[in-house]
Amino acid sequence: MRTDFERAYVEGHGTVAVLKLNHPEVLNAASPKLVIGAARALDFIAKPDSGFRCVVLTGEGRGFCSGANLAERGEPGGEAPAFHALETVFHPFLRKMRDFPMPIVTAVNGAAAGVGMSMALMGDLVLAAKSAYFLQAFARIGLVPDGGSTWILPRLIGLARARELSLLAERLPAEQALQWGLINRVLDEAELLPEAMKLAQRIADGPTLSLSAIRRLYWESPHNTYEEQLDLERTIQEKQGRTADFAEGVRAFLEKRQAKFSGR
Repeated sequence: MRTDFERAYVEGHGTVAVLKLNHPEVLNAASPKLVIGAARALDFIAKPDSGFRCVVLTGEGRGFCSGANLAERGEPGGEAPAFHALETVFHPFLRKMRDFPMPIVTAVNGAAAGVGMSMALMGDLVLAAKSAYFLQAFARIGLVPDGGSTWILPRLIGLARARELSLLAERLPAEQALQWGLINRVLDEAELLPEAMKLAQRIADGPTLSLSAIRRLYWESPHNTYEEQLDLERTIQEKQGRTADFAEGVRAFLEKRQAKFSGR
């Protein structure tokens, strides 16, 4: 079943939702219209009655997201400068991805440039086609990295490599991104979406509340001291210990069978 939004759509595959950025004429360049459509798609997926427990984010056509759509700067219907759209459109979308109540698998099927690279790296698991590449293109047009790039890149690949990507604005091929530890897997184009779906289904069959809590722990970790992180782990673990999935996991372990998690 497909549900359309502006320049994005959702396909339901049981407990897995596939969210596709859908403006292939410009390699899914991130206009405010596209980002707002994708945000509404995420809200649709997150509804408690949707039945979804994992998301695959990818792009329609030959690209994932080729960066900001420079032909459509600002807000829809207005002449607001590009930086204003960051605060009113792009940043809320990135925060929505960070705080999303279920895991996200990104399948990078082509160019992931500028803010498109930031969106790709928001996934909990990042898969890329062999032909895909990542690009911090901002210096090419006299801008600075945005979309959280200067926060996430040093934490994923170190300061030296983050600076190199941003200052030189050179393409980073998928294979090299894998070697640097930026992404999880590289696959042939024909295998990318099936493998993403396979991993997403495996996650969707798991203890959703636990997996969402794991997402939160890793997002909070860079901000916290060791003691603060220990306290956060204890607080969340106490909450998880009261879930139906924990009870089922223990029973399954004692009975030597596969657990059947309900996401509750």
